[in-house]
Amino acid sequence: MCLSPHSEKPAEEEDAQPTVASNEPRDELPPDEIVPGEDPQLSQLTGLFVSKPESATATKGKDITFVAKVDSSNLTRKPNMKWLKGKWLDLCSKAGKHLQFKETYDRNTKIYTYEMSIIKVVDGDAGGYRCEVTSKDKCDSCTFEVSVQAVQEEQQQHNILEAFKRSGDAGEDAGDLDFSALLKKREKKNKEMPKEEVDVWEILKEARPCDYEKIAFEYGITDLRGMLKRLKKMRKVEPKKSDAFLKKLDPAYSVDKGRRIQLSVEVADPNAPIKWLKNGQEIKPSAKYVFESVGNKRTLTINKCNLSDDAAYECVVGEEKCFTEVFVKEPPVTITKLLDDVHTVVGEKVEFEVEVSEEGANVKWMKDGVELNRETAGSKYRFKKDGKRHILIINEATKEDIGMYYAFTNGGESKAELEVEDKELEVLQSIADLTVKAAEQAVFKCEVSDEKVTGKWFKDGVEVKPSDRIKMTHIGRTHKLTINDVKPTDAGDYTFVPDGYALSLSAKLNFLEIKIDYVPRQEPPKIHLDTTGSSSKNIITVVAGNKLRLDVEITGDPAPTVCWMKGDNVLSEAEGRVRVETRKTLSSFVIEGAEKEDEGHYSITVTNPAGEDKAELFVKIVDVPNPPENVKCISVGEDSSTITWDPPAFDGGVPVKGYLMERKKVGSSRWTKLNFDVYESTTYEAKKMIEGVLYEMRVFAVNGIGISQPSASSKPFMPIAPTSEPTRLTVDDVTDSTCALKWRPPEKVGAGGIDGYIIEYCKEGSDQWVQANETPVEKNQYRVKGLPVGEKMLFRVVAVNIAGRSPPATLSQAVTIREIMENPKIRLPRQLRTKLIRVVGEKVNLVIPFQGKPRPVVTWFKDGVLLEDKTVGIRTSEVDTILFIRSTERAHSGKYTLSVQIENMSDSADIHIQIVEKPGPPISVHVTDVWGFNAALEWKPPKDDGNCEIIGYCIQKADLKTKEWFTVYEHNRRPSCTVSDLVMGNEYSFRVFSENICGHSDEAGISKNTAVISKTGLDYNPTPFKERDKTSSPKFTAPLVDRSVVAGYTTAISCAVRGFPKPKIIWMKNNMIIGEDPKFLMQNNQGVLTLNIRKPGLFDGGRYSCKAVNDLGEDQVECKLEVRVVQEKGEEAKK
Repeated sequence: MCLSPHSEKPAEEEDAQPTVASNEPRDELPPDEIVPGEDPQLSQLTGLFVSKPESATATKGKDITFVAKVDSSNLTRKPNMKWLKGKWLDLCSKAGKHLQFKETYDRNTKIYTYEMSIIKVVDGDAGGYRCEVTSKDKCDSCTFEVSVQAVQEEQQQHNILEAFKRSGDAGEDAGDLDFSALLKKREKKNKEMPKEEVDVWEILKEARPCDYEKIAFEYGITDLRGMLKRLKKMRKVEPKKSDAFLKKLDPAYSVDKGRRIQLSVEVADPNAPIKWLKNGQEIKPSAKYVFESVGNKRTLTINKCNLSDDAAYECVVGEEKCFTEVFVKEPPVTITKLLDDVHTVVGEKVEFEVEVSEEGANVKWMKDGVELNRETAGSKYRFKKDGKRHILIINEATKEDIGMYYAFTNGGESKAELEVEDKELEVLQSIADLTVKAAEQAVFKCEVSDEKVTGKWFKDGVEVKPSDRIKMTHIGRTHKLTINDVKPTDAGDYTFVPDGYALSLSAKLNFLEIKIDYVPRQEPPKIHLDTTGSSSKNIITVVAGNKLRLDVEITGDPAPTVCWMKGDNVLSEAEGRVRVETRKTLSSFVIEGAEKEDEGHYSITVTNPAGEDKAELFVKIVDVPNPPENVKCISVGEDSSTITWDPPAFDGGVPVKGYLMERKKVGSSRWTKLNFDVYESTTYEAKKMIEGVLYEMRVFAVNGIGISQPSASSKPFMPIAPTSEPTRLTVDDVTDSTCALKWRPPEKVGAGGIDGYIIEYCKEGSDQWVQANETPVEKNQYRVKGLPVGEKMLFRVVAVNIAGRSPPATLSQAVTIREIMENPKIRLPRQLRTKLIRVVGEKVNLVIPFQGKPRPVVTWFKDGVLLEDKTVGIRTSEVDTILFIRSTERAHSGKYTLSVQIENMSDSADIHIQIVEKPGPPISVHVTDVWGFNAALEWKPPKDDGNCEIIGYCIQKADLKTKEWFTVYEHNRRPSCTVSDLVMGNEYSFRVFSENICGHSDEAGISKNTAVISKTGLDYNPTPFKERDKTSSPKFTAPLVDRSVVAGYTTAISCAVRGFPKPKIIWMKNNMIIGEDPKFLMQNNQGVLTLNIRKPGLFDGGRYSCKAVNDLGEDQVECKLEVRVVQEKGEEAKK
């Protein structure tokens, strides 16, 4: 729920004042308000609408239609249209006879047409509407208003029942109830008009509910539910005064985004509990929502309001509620960083960057009044968002991109101008004049800096067209014009003009004609050497790889003999790369594909009988230079590096003008040029690099001939900045010759990490720092040793990585190298402050820390005597002492005293150790009296109490017939007891176990006499006793029963068996005998067999069986035990 920027007012205070909403319905909005309900997270708004519906005024009872058209030519899927009223009321769900929707599609224009028709407009149709179209990641919306005007008064029908009928003609449930006609001001009716239409409601109010249907049928009322609702409202003519609220919430509040707002009510009962709800959900107190209670006033404060706080709020007291709505106004998005003008050359990348005040804001880009977006830009433009930064990128600038660029937000705009100039073209090799003879080949060759540049050849201003004799080629940066079988007409001025550049290269083609004049007399030979373009020393310069053809005119009569020599070697006229071609008056020196070895002094000698002539010349071979050597990185920074190299070993015969540099990331094949203008130095600082990325560099050398091959790539290097200084450098400990330091890692480490730390120290007042460690230490602590006693020393620590040393972290004050005295103190653990009790045979291991400087002297005493027991081990370090006993004995009981001492200062602590074991049996157990079915027992405490207090006795009885013992009393505190419920005629023996914290004594004290329970007053003459044969094979009288138990809870399975002799019992699980497994406890109590299973798991499930065996036979029973796992409630809820 956002308010448009132009409807905002600047807030002078932090607390926004409530604004009372109008009395209009909640689904109607003022014209200047953006329609609520729009999701701020939708895609950017785009212009999808070709035609939008416009606000209109409808006549009540008439039909009205609204039309919207959408262009789908740039959409990948069919658009989705929604018609909404007010905030969120979707009108498509109300489609019927009152609201009708229509959709058509034109295949030619690819335009969708959407229509919404309101049939028989009523007053309730007035308000704000919105149509919204979406397609994948695009959306657009528009708003319009509908107002309803009444028909002429004389045309209205004053039928009060019409006001109650529903809108639309779809039957009983169509449309909405409309009572707005009842609110219209009506003139008084004429007396002759019937009044039954008005009185029908009075009749209904007075009638009984059972007569409602009959009256409705009589007066033509068809909507019974609506009639009942109206009757209910009529009974509530006067609103009931609120008992809970003295002052309710205002209907609406308005607040700026980021501000706070207070909602206040006054309650009648100051002790009444109160609830605050937001969109029906209870609000809990927090830093954002603050509840205040002062007297009868209750206040809800909402801090830092955002768009999620734009909602409906309720205040609930008991059964009563009051409502309000909060509108959050979003401030306009302003531009905090303006666009900058850009001046560039053709083909370069251009970026326009603007920074706005809010993240996620919409920024519209325009060029010379034309909007730029992702649909219309194509691959020419790219749009990038990075937080508050918005960037427009032009991949390759052209002349068409020149203009003014704008960035618009809803709160501001910025503009910048783009200027694009042609890129200067550099001529690496120009074309040279040629002199050729008839039928020879002429080649014009030039080289420019850009491989993509094309061009045209002209002769005397006329464009040269290719033919069988004339060829034009373009390979890389080289352009050639080749003319075969040269004719006199080919002579002239030739020009190469690059396309798109105001530049031309010209040269002249000279055609050499041979003229022979007949002289009947002898003439000495003469060399007519044409060295056009060369110096006076007859130096001829040839570019390596090119063809050299030197035509020398020779005269003389008779025809002279020609001899060409290189140094002292005669050049033959045979076919080859270097050869001599001789005609009557012309001798040609030819080098095909000139090489460096062809450079040197050449001479031509002509002789005839009339004389001799000689000419010398020097052929100089020039080429592009060799690649630079030894390219390496000598230093790096956070985003830069310094590269150096050696000049090429061979400069190609022409001085090196400078160098071109390229770099690339390791693993990539794309090289990036670092400079377009020739760089003269052999040291270059490369910038705008990414920290932590490996790079390689290569260098080209440039001379007047061209560009060399690239040098070998440098070793990979990484731009890395040194770390920041270590933090929190402190002194941990000081002795007479050492100082322990500790610190924390640097706050800024970077991609280079930390290789270690170097610790340095110097005397106070000196600036000569001494390194304490030869190699960097990796830990964040170090003890500097070998320091002079009593000196004041300063310490500093630097972090080291591949980029070098970080700034040092230095102690603020000097440290005096002297042992620090610290009083001895024992830090006795809490569990040792009470008596330590152990059972005989257990081990004792006591670790007791202490402190003190210098290292204190530790001494142990037992019962005030120096501890010298060899069974008690003692180990002492600088910070603690350990007392351990591998196997305790009762002799180890006593008071142990630990003493730590430094000179005349000491501290001590006492530790009480008690070693206990089971007690001995009671003594002198005897029956003191027998009466009725009772017997009195007495005994004396045991001689050995196990080194601890006797806490009770266990008394058992046994019938001399069965000789089976049964417990009578447990934990009996006194050395006497009375045994009751004895069986008449039986004779009993008794035994007593003593008990301490270790358990019962191993042996029992047995009574010296027995107790006979005699039959008083009866004389019984027993018949001679005949021994009965009791032998029988085992027989289970109660079987095992299948059980299902919960994992982790101890369980038991039981059965009963009889047999004589007493059978041997064998328990089995899955037919495997259960041995002495501590998890299972097997009991036999007078034939009742029990198998106890401690905390069973899933693997304890299976079939259990019990087998009874004696000499007469055996019997077996079995059952199935299932172990299940009960899931926690939280886990069930997650599932």
